[in-house]
Amino acid sequence: MSEIDLTYSDGLAGMLDRFEGRRAPFDFGPETLPPADAALDPLTVQIVAEDAVRLGPGSPNTSWARKRARIAEEFVGSTELAFLNAQVIANLRKRDFPAQCPTLFQRLWVEQSAHLLQVLDLRWLVSSVQTFADHGINPTQREVGHTLRMLFGLVKLYEFERLFSGHPPPDAFRLRRKVDAVLPMGMEGFSLDSGGLDINLIAPIWSKALTDPTIAPLADHLLNRLNADPGTVFRRLKLMREMRAARQKTRQ
Repeated sequence: MSEIDLTYSDGLAGMLDRFEGRRAPFDFGPETLPPADAALDPLTVQIVAEDAVRLGPGSPNTSWARKRARIAEEFVGSTELAFLNAQVIANLRKRDFPAQCPTLFQRLWVEQSAHLLQVLDLRWLVSSVQTFADHGINPTQREVGHTLRMLFGLVKLYEFERLFSGHPPPDAFRLRRKVDAVLPMGMEGFSLDSGGLDINLIAPIWSKALTDPTIAPLADHLLNRLNADPGTVFRRLKLMREMRAARQKTRQ
Protein backbone atom coordinates (compact mmCIF):
# COMPACT_ATOMS: atom_id res chain seq x y z
CA MET A 1 0.00 0.00 0.00
CA SER A 2 1.48 3.36 -1.01
CA GLU A 3 1.67 6.36 1.29
CA ILE A 4 -0.88 8.18 -0.85
CA ASP A 5 -3.47 5.57 0.18
CA LEU A 6 -3.00 6.23 3.90
CA THR A 7 -4.72 8.82 6.08
CA TYR A 8 -1.52 9.05 8.15
CA SER A 9 1.32 8.58 5.69
CA ASP A 10 3.91 7.46 8.26
CA GLY A 11 1.55 5.08 10.05
CA LEU A 12 1.95 4.42 13.74
CA ALA A 13 5.57 5.56 13.85
CA GLY A 14 4.69 9.01 12.55
CA MET A 15 1.68 9.29 14.82
CA LEU A 16 3.80 8.40 17.86
CA ASP A 17 6.41 10.99 16.90
CA ARG A 18 3.74 13.68 16.84
CA PHE A 19 2.13 12.38 20.02
CA GLU A 20 5.39 12.26 21.95
CA GLY A 21 6.42 15.67 20.63
CA ARG A 22 3.63 17.22 22.68
CA ARG A 23 4.64 15.43 25.88
CA ALA A 24 7.94 17.12 26.73
CA PRO A 25 7.92 18.00 30.46
CA PHE A 26 7.74 21.60 31.59
CA ASP A 27 10.81 23.39 32.88
CA PHE A 28 9.79 24.57 36.35
CA GLY A 29 12.97 26.33 37.38
CA PRO A 30 12.61 27.43 41.01
CA GLU A 31 8.82 27.08 40.96
CA THR A 32 6.75 24.08 41.95
CA LEU A 33 3.17 23.03 42.52
CA PRO A 34 1.61 22.78 46.00
CA PRO A 35 2.67 19.74 48.03
CA ALA A 36 0.65 16.55 47.97
CA ASP A 37 -0.80 17.29 51.42
CA ALA A 38 -1.71 20.92 50.69
CA ALA A 39 -4.91 22.24 52.27
CA LEU A 40 -7.54 22.32 49.53
CA ASP A 41 -10.53 23.85 51.31
CA PRO A 42 -9.04 27.39 51.41
CA LEU A 43 -8.58 27.28 47.63
CA THR A 44 -12.34 26.98 47.11
CA VAL A 45 -12.82 30.58 48.27
CA GLN A 46 -9.63 32.13 46.92
CA ILE A 47 -10.17 33.80 43.53
CA VAL A 48 -7.69 33.87 40.66
CA ALA A 49 -6.59 37.48 40.18
CA GLU A 50 -6.08 39.19 36.82
CA ASP A 51 -2.35 39.51 37.35
CA ALA A 52 -2.04 35.70 37.22
CA VAL A 53 -2.03 35.96 33.41
CA ARG A 54 1.20 37.98 33.40
CA LEU A 55 4.74 37.16 34.40
CA GLY A 56 5.66 39.62 37.11
CA PRO A 57 8.99 41.47 37.38
CA GLY A 58 11.66 38.98 38.32
CA SER A 59 9.44 35.99 37.61
CA PRO A 60 11.27 33.07 35.98
CA ASN A 61 10.65 32.92 32.24
CA THR A 62 10.34 29.13 32.20
CA SER A 63 8.09 27.00 30.03
CA TRP A 64 5.96 26.29 33.09
CA ALA A 65 5.63 29.95 34.06
CA ARG A 66 4.44 30.77 30.54
CA LYS A 67 2.04 27.82 30.44
CA ARG A 68 0.66 28.67 33.88
CA ALA A 69 -0.05 32.22 32.75
CA ARG A 70 -1.87 30.95 29.64
CA ILE A 71 -3.99 28.59 31.73
CA ALA A 72 -4.77 31.44 34.12
CA GLU A 73 -6.48 33.34 31.29
CA GLU A 74 -9.33 30.81 31.53
CA PHE A 75 -9.64 31.03 35.30
CA VAL A 76 -9.52 34.72 36.21
CA GLY A 77 -12.49 35.23 38.52
CA SER A 78 -12.80 31.51 39.23
CA THR A 79 -11.38 29.70 42.23
CA GLU A 80 -7.80 28.78 42.86
CA LEU A 81 -8.94 25.18 43.30
CA ALA A 82 -10.30 25.04 39.74
CA PHE A 83 -7.06 26.64 38.54
CA LEU A 84 -5.00 24.06 40.44
CA ASN A 85 -6.95 21.21 38.84
CA ALA A 86 -6.08 22.58 35.40
CA GLN A 87 -2.41 23.00 36.30
CA VAL A 88 -2.17 19.43 37.57
CA ILE A 89 -3.85 18.08 34.42
CA ALA A 90 -1.50 20.07 32.17
CA ASN A 91 1.45 18.40 33.88
CA LEU A 92 -0.02 14.90 33.94
CA ARG A 93 -0.27 15.03 30.13
CA LYS A 94 3.53 15.12 29.96
CA ARG A 95 6.06 12.28 30.09
CA ASP A 96 7.30 13.54 33.44
CA PHE A 97 5.81 15.82 36.08
CA PRO A 98 6.25 16.91 39.70
CA ALA A 99 5.95 13.88 41.96
CA GLN A 100 2.93 15.24 43.83
CA CYS A 101 0.73 15.59 40.73
CA PRO A 102 -0.99 12.17 40.79
CA THR A 103 -1.80 12.50 44.50
CA LEU A 104 -3.09 16.05 44.07
CA PHE A 105 -5.28 14.96 41.17
CA GLN A 106 -6.83 12.14 43.19
CA ARG A 107 -7.35 14.37 46.22
CA LEU A 108 -9.03 17.04 44.11
CA TRP A 109 -11.65 14.58 42.89
CA VAL A 110 -12.01 12.62 46.14
CA GLU A 111 -12.35 15.68 48.38
CA GLN A 112 -13.58 18.48 46.13
CA SER A 113 -15.66 16.99 43.31
CA ALA A 114 -18.80 18.91 44.29
CA HIS A 115 -16.96 22.23 44.04
CA LEU A 116 -15.21 21.31 40.79
CA LEU A 117 -18.43 20.15 39.15
CA GLN A 118 -19.95 23.51 40.02
CA VAL A 119 -17.17 25.79 38.80
CA LEU A 120 -15.43 24.00 35.90
CA ASP A 121 -16.62 24.47 32.35
CA LEU A 122 -17.34 21.47 30.16
CA ARG A 123 -13.90 21.49 28.52
CA TRP A 124 -12.09 21.09 31.80
CA LEU A 125 -14.58 18.53 33.07
CA VAL A 126 -13.89 16.41 30.00
CA SER A 127 -10.14 16.94 30.43
CA SER A 128 -10.48 15.82 34.04
CA VAL A 129 -12.25 12.56 33.25
CA GLN A 130 -9.76 11.86 30.46
CA THR A 131 -6.89 12.24 32.94
CA PHE A 132 -8.19 9.23 34.87
CA ALA A 133 -7.26 7.09 31.84
CA ASP A 134 -3.56 7.31 32.68
CA HIS A 135 -3.69 8.29 36.34
CA GLY A 136 -6.59 6.40 37.84
CA ILE A 137 -5.64 4.41 40.92
CA ASN A 138 -7.67 1.31 40.05
CA PRO A 139 -8.83 -0.55 36.92
CA THR A 140 -12.31 0.99 36.99
CA GLN A 141 -11.01 4.56 36.99
CA ARG A 142 -8.59 3.80 34.16
CA GLU A 143 -11.18 1.92 32.09
CA VAL A 144 -13.78 4.66 32.47
CA GLY A 145 -11.18 7.31 31.71
CA HIS A 146 -9.97 5.54 28.57
CA THR A 147 -13.49 4.88 27.30
CA LEU A 148 -14.73 8.41 27.87
CA ARG A 149 -11.55 9.85 26.36
CA MET A 150 -12.33 7.89 23.19
CA LEU A 151 -16.05 8.68 23.28
CA PHE A 152 -15.75 12.44 23.76
CA GLY A 153 -12.80 12.65 21.37
CA LEU A 154 -14.72 10.94 18.57
CA VAL A 155 -17.84 13.00 19.25
CA LYS A 156 -15.74 16.17 18.94
CA LEU A 157 -14.16 15.01 15.67
CA TYR A 158 -17.45 13.91 14.15
CA GLU A 159 -19.44 16.95 15.22
CA PHE A 160 -16.73 19.30 13.94
CA GLU A 161 -16.61 17.61 10.53
CA ARG A 162 -20.42 17.60 10.32
CA LEU A 163 -20.49 21.41 10.53
CA PHE A 164 -19.24 21.43 6.93
CA SER A 165 -22.51 19.78 5.88
CA GLY A 166 -24.17 23.16 6.37
CA HIS A 167 -26.48 21.79 9.05
CA PRO A 168 -26.44 23.13 12.63
CA PRO A 169 -25.84 20.51 15.35
CA PRO A 170 -29.52 20.05 16.39
CA ASP A 171 -30.68 19.60 12.76
CA ALA A 172 -31.30 15.91 12.00
CA PHE A 173 -30.75 14.74 8.44
CA ARG A 174 -33.85 13.94 6.41
CA LEU A 175 -34.49 10.27 5.80
CA ARG A 176 -34.91 10.63 2.03
CA ARG A 177 -31.36 11.86 1.51
CA LYS A 178 -29.48 8.76 2.64
CA VAL A 179 -26.81 7.75 0.15
CA ASP A 180 -26.73 4.07 -0.77
CA ALA A 181 -23.05 3.43 -0.08
CA VAL A 182 -20.97 0.88 1.81
CA LEU A 183 -19.69 1.95 5.23
CA PRO A 184 -15.90 2.17 5.76
CA MET A 185 -14.03 -1.06 6.53
CA GLY A 186 -17.02 -3.12 5.38
CA MET A 187 -19.01 -2.39 8.53
CA GLU A 188 -22.67 -3.30 8.55
CA GLY A 189 -25.14 -0.46 8.45
CA PHE A 190 -26.95 0.82 11.52
CA SER A 191 -30.67 0.13 11.87
CA LEU A 192 -32.74 3.12 12.91
CA ASP A 193 -35.58 0.79 13.85
CA SER A 194 -33.74 -1.70 16.03
CA GLY A 195 -30.07 -0.70 16.23
CA GLY A 196 -28.64 -0.44 19.72
CA LEU A 197 -25.05 0.62 19.03
CA ASP A 198 -25.52 4.03 20.63
CA ILE A 199 -26.86 2.55 23.87
CA ASN A 200 -24.28 -0.25 23.78
CA LEU A 201 -21.54 2.40 23.68
CA ILE A 202 -22.83 4.49 26.56
CA ALA A 203 -24.72 2.29 29.02
CA PRO A 204 -21.95 -0.16 30.06
CA ILE A 205 -19.36 2.50 30.81
CA TRP A 206 -21.90 4.72 32.58
CA SER A 207 -22.90 1.79 34.77
CA LYS A 208 -19.24 0.89 35.39
CA ALA A 209 -18.39 4.47 36.37
CA LEU A 210 -21.01 4.49 39.09
CA THR A 211 -19.19 1.69 40.92
CA ASP A 212 -16.22 3.91 41.78
CA PRO A 213 -16.93 6.72 44.28
CA THR A 214 -14.18 8.98 42.97
CA ILE A 215 -14.93 9.04 39.26
CA ALA A 216 -18.69 8.44 39.60
CA PRO A 217 -19.81 12.07 40.22
CA LEU A 218 -17.71 13.39 37.31
CA ALA A 219 -18.64 10.66 34.82
CA ASP A 220 -22.32 10.77 35.80
CA HIS A 221 -22.38 14.56 35.38
CA LEU A 222 -20.76 14.40 31.94
CA LEU A 223 -22.94 11.60 30.62
CA ASN A 224 -26.07 13.36 31.84
CA ARG A 225 -24.84 16.46 30.00
CA LEU A 226 -24.33 14.35 26.88
CA ASN A 227 -27.83 12.93 27.27
CA ALA A 228 -29.33 16.43 27.62
CA ASP A 229 -27.41 18.06 24.74
CA PRO A 230 -29.67 18.60 21.68
CA GLY A 231 -26.78 18.81 19.23
CA THR A 232 -25.13 15.39 19.23
CA VAL A 233 -25.32 12.42 16.89
CA PHE A 234 -27.15 10.55 19.64
CA ARG A 235 -29.98 13.11 19.82
CA ARG A 236 -30.19 13.31 16.03
CA LEU A 237 -30.53 9.55 15.79
CA LYS A 238 -33.40 9.78 18.27
CA LEU A 239 -35.10 12.41 16.10
CA MET A 240 -34.57 10.30 12.99
CA ARG A 241 -36.11 7.28 14.73
CA GLU A 242 -39.12 9.41 15.63
CA MET A 243 -39.43 10.63 12.03
CA ARG A 244 -39.25 7.05 10.78
CA ALA A 245 -41.88 5.90 13.29
CA ALA A 246 -44.22 8.79 12.39
CA ARG A 247 -43.86 8.01 8.68
CA GLN A 248 -44.60 4.34 9.24
CA LYS A 249 -47.64 5.22 11.34
CA THR A 250 -49.13 7.38 8.57
CA ARG A 251 -48.75 4.49 6.13
CA GLN A 252 -50.76 2.10 8.28
